[in-house]
Amino acid sequence: MAVETQMQDLTDEQRAICDMVRRFADEQIIPNAGRYDSEDVFPEPIVQQMKELGLFGVTIPEEYDGLGLDLTTYAMIVEQLSRGWISISGIVNTHFIGSYLLMKFGTEEQKRTYLPRMATGEIRAAFSLSEPECGSDVQAIKTTAKRVGDDYEISGQKMWVTNGLLSSLVFTLAKTDPAAEPRHTGMTCFICVKEPGASENPGLIVPPKIHKLGYKGVESTELVFDGYRTPADSILGGEQAGLGRGFSQMMDALELGRVNVAARGVGIAQRALELALRYSQQRKAFGKEIAQHQAIQFKLADMATQVDAARLLTLRAARLKDAGERSDIEAGMAKLFASEAGRYCVEESLRIHGGYGYSKEYEVERLYRDAPLLLIGEGTSEIQRMVIGRKLLARHAVR
Repeated sequence: MAVETQMQDLTDEQRAICDMVRRFADEQIIPNAGRYDSEDVFPEPIVQQMKELGLFGVTIPEEYDGLGLDLTTYAMIVEQLSRGWISISGIVNTHFIGSYLLMKFGTEEQKRTYLPRMATGEIRAAFSLSEPECGSDVQAIKTTAKRVGDDYEISGQKMWVTNGLLSSLVFTLAKTDPAAEPRHTGMTCFICVKEPGASENPGLIVPPKIHKLGYKGVESTELVFDGYRTPADSILGGEQAGLGRGFSQMMDALELGRVNVAARGVGIAQRALELALRYSQQRKAFGKEIAQHQAIQFKLADMATQVDAARLLTLRAARLKDAGERSDIEAGMAKLFASEAGRYCVEESLRIHGGYGYSKEYEVERLYRDAPLLLIGEGTSEIQRMVIGRKLLARHAVR
């Protein structure tokens, strides 16, 4: 059931890609998501099909064997994948952030070494900022990287690493100068190579995956670095250009990550609306379909409005970034509104389903467990409001 707003200014290529990914979600993701969710297992067959469709190389330039598409198209793809199951979009999210970091900051050697294999999905990437005692306050990280001969030795503990076990590359932020002031100038991003699926690597242990309320199927793990050795040329951008620049690189990538999370919020809100529309026209109460009751119509109207507003905010942020313009405020607004819209629409859909919405036999129950993740990932709603407020004041400072 296609109920989303038809964007009149999409290119033919964008329409074709969105239609293709939507069919993929309808035919391969939605019918199987419930089983993978209940068993909490990695959806390998779906991922293999995603490789064949080129979805791991959407934004990677053609010269590195990717599709070379823009952020706007990628955001629309993520919406459709998330409409199917947000865990699927999570599998490509950190991979997408890693490819962006390489494309923007990597040396030519780093690009040619990794991007072609990332484009095919042969290797996948993870992105590591958070630590057990540090989430929103990134500058408080404790993981360190010390120069030892021609290598750096990394020690510390990372937390909430999506794709932490099955990834081959982990873009890891560490302190190379703990005494630096301001603190962020002493942080560096390393491209850490590991064996996908191996819980023990030299100097790096991947503990058992974290068991979560929702967002199942895709693994979230800790990473324990204990004398992990990596060459100096694994610094993103090379040692000369990248040393001490990790914080700014990661924050740049998070801006894109917020567009990604916003698109996921749109996708889950869209699916919640579709389920509510269908159920409300099938379920009868007091002698008629519940969709004919004004109270239900009000809910549907509010949900549809939230979905459309979230989509428009997300596309605006993506298009600004594609145009090379500042989009920090817009990306924050999109992430804030769309993630809250996802939560709102899922809860309203569950209310419309009544008791059945609480049953695992109905899809909305899974959406209800998945939606809260979007309120936290890539910065909580509270952090988004703080960032938006500060950026607004900076952009409109009275001189």
